[in-house]
Amino acid sequence: MIVPLTPIRFLYRGVDLFGRKVGVVSGTKRFTYAQFGERCERLANALGKHGIQPGDRVAYLSFNNHQLIEGYYGVPMARATVMPLNVRLTPAELTGILNHAGARMLIFENDFAPLVETLRKACPSIERFVTVDEKAPAADLLYEELIAAGRPERVDYTTFDENSIAELFYTSGSTGTPKGVMLSHRTLYLHGLSVATSYNPEEDSVELHTIPLFHANGWGRPQTAALLGLKQVMVRRFEPTTVFRLIQEERATAMSVVPTMANALLNAPDLGQYDCSSMKHIFIGGAAASEELIDRMERAFGCHVLGGYGLTETAPVATSARDKPAIKFKDEADRIRHRSMAGWPLPANEIRVVDPDMRDVPRDMTSIGEVVIRGDNVMDGYYKDPEGTAAVMTGAWLHTGDMGVWDEENYIHIVDRKKDIIISGGENISSIEVEKAIFAHTSVFECAVVSAPDAKWGEIPVAFVVVKPGAKLTQAELCAFLEQRIAKFKMPRAIEFVEDALPKTGTGKIVKRELRERFWAGKERRVQG
Repeated sequence: MIVPLTPIRFLYRGVDLFGRKVGVVSGTKRFTYAQFGERCERLANALGKHGIQPGDRVAYLSFNNHQLIEGYYGVPMARATVMPLNVRLTPAELTGILNHAGARMLIFENDFAPLVETLRKACPSIERFVTVDEKAPAADLLYEELIAAGRPERVDYTTFDENSIAELFYTSGSTGTPKGVMLSHRTLYLHGLSVATSYNPEEDSVELHTIPLFHANGWGRPQTAALLGLKQVMVRRFEPTTVFRLIQEERATAMSVVPTMANALLNAPDLGQYDCSSMKHIFIGGAAASEELIDRMERAFGCHVLGGYGLTETAPVATSARDKPAIKFKDEADRIRHRSMAGWPLPANEIRVVDPDMRDVPRDMTSIGEVVIRGDNVMDGYYKDPEGTAAVMTGAWLHTGDMGVWDEENYIHIVDRKKDIIISGGENISSIEVEKAIFAHTSVFECAVVSAPDAKWGEIPVAFVVVKPGAKLTQAELCAFLEQRIAKFKMPRAIEFVEDALPKTGTGKIVKRELRERFWAGKERRVQG
């Protein structure tokens, strides 16, 4: 018998098998899986009463909380599409996204009430504004009133179309205009199963949701956690002390972070002042992790730390650097090196590294090609953008825009974004390689390397560096340090020390486009070395 594939089945597995177990912790509130499931059902029923039809988009503008994770299930249960929004976007960007998607309801936290006042006027398709907090002038309804009006009715997911769109995520825009990535019930279900293979759950496993749930399906963690009956602890806003405290209080065993978040944890003044001994697995993704970062995290938390890779378009996790039986590490340095890579594919997808003619490049960890992905995790297309969808597909293969190398074991190492490769005097320079070398300096907090125009070489690498509080570092000192780590032609021709943080997306990825445009906008600015 063929039963439709939908993440709703994960929720009901959690309810049926772990109903009395605490499933969701959000601030001072705690819900068993049975209570959580009932709230999702009430939400689904109430949405229908407020005119939400199958296929309608229900948007969320909030930090991590139980209302947002309820939307992950309740909205698809209503056969509608859940649409979490990046809270760090500008009013103009949010307006453009909401109007492009034609969202009919917006559920928000009062932190964003002033912004919502603007959106009420700018987004005519939105018919209901719902606050999850106390009544706000911008709201028509309280979320708890909405929930209370719904009936707790178990939905019959056997009648669902598994190919209908359950989630709509707009890309971060770190490389251009945001695009609406459509993820079907089927895609989400198979992605959740894939992610589950990278878990090693025990009876007391606790997932700490450090990744913003508006980002690419929360990396599949909410669905897989429900499937496995794990306690899920919401980190409303990422802040190192809050993370340390929740690990200690909830005995968290797993969490996911991007490199900038990991770096913030390592440089927090109260690192080591909380009991984090329960932590067993930390997953680092969203951007390439350096060997130094993996090593420092393992030493700080005393647990397994590994890299991974994916895109919003792959739901998002496509690979992880989990141990592979065929790989025998030469030594500890080799183990850390492998852990810092993108790793090898999760089930349900295939990955290749190819040249412009879609031919595999040699698997020698040296020949560079574009990473392409085919499989069940790949998106169902860009919303209202068939041309954009066609532009990134060759048959069933998704072009990621990431350049990488690979080996005979299908181990992938990301070299750079295609747009971030620096071509200087005919030589390809990986900005990521140079960044990792800079980050290895103990005085560096964060950095970014981009290209700048040059009359002689065409392009040259330039670096932006943020120094750790209290530390001092000069360009001469940093260049002397780099001379032992990278070739001369890869050396930054200029280094700009930045006092404030570098520009980032809502998920903590550094927006190199903004830095690069300082030099390329009209090519009117010269690089000062």
